[in-house]
Amino acid sequence: MSNKKVALIVEYNGAAYKGWQAQKFTDDTVQGKLEQALTKIANHPVSVICAGRTDAGVHASAQIVHFETSAIRPERAWTLGVNTHLPDDISVKFAAYVSDGFHARFSALSRRYRYVIYQSEFRPALLGKGVTWTYKSLDVETMREAAKHFVGTHDFTSFRAIGCQAHSPVRTVHHFTVEQIGSYIVLDVQANAFLHHMIRNFAGVLMAIGAGEQPVTWAKEVLEARDRAKGGVTAPPYGLYFVDVEYPAEFNLPRIPVGPHFLPATV
Repeated sequence: MSNKKVALIVEYNGAAYKGWQAQKFTDDTVQGKLEQALTKIANHPVSVICAGRTDAGVHASAQIVHFETSAIRPERAWTLGVNTHLPDDISVKFAAYVSDGFHARFSALSRRYRYVIYQSEFRPALLGKGVTWTYKSLDVETMREAAKHFVGTHDFTSFRAIGCQAHSPVRTVHHFTVEQIGSYIVLDVQANAFLHHMIRNFAGVLMAIGAGEQPVTWAKEVLEARDRAKGGVTAPPYGLYFVDVEYPAEFNLPRIPVGPHFLPATV
């Protein structure tokens, strides 16, 4: 009997994990926990492939994964059944059998992240590992103007981690918005793909500009320098959420409301 391919939408709080990717000497990864739960339902070892790996402390409201299985199970077994074997901070939100041509990573047309900044004189207690806190007053309009320099196809060497293993630093940013909702400032970025630490380095530059520590023109200067050393501080991981992946319509995957879910649905 040939294997079937299953796609999942997975939500997780990454604060307690050493990132998405399974590691040899620890099971404190999101992938590791998910594969353990799927293996129990499938009754055979399961390996998953995701749309985009996330670092330690980074969250997801709509990570897309796929795996292959010889097990015959109803789709609800891959959601409700798997969730009974997952920790409380990881949840499968959707499952469906998909065609052999689907690939969570290589079929993706774009990926989308949100970076959530909490601006307050006092540090948050309830969302301490769910947002990036700053006591500084940030000028959102200035940050919005600076972010416009990142839209389009560019060499983003200045915004990639030193250890980034991508073959090319060139990426296409489809949109980059900066919105304020009460005490939250949300950076919303969609691109064909992202470099390691790219969003967090965007956030570090924009927060420095918003705080008045650098001029608006600094965003363009950093971009054009193509030098990571010119890019300033990498922002913390806690405010970063993997929120959406776009696929060709032929795969018929649902588009769920963009998270994180403590923000208004209209953001």
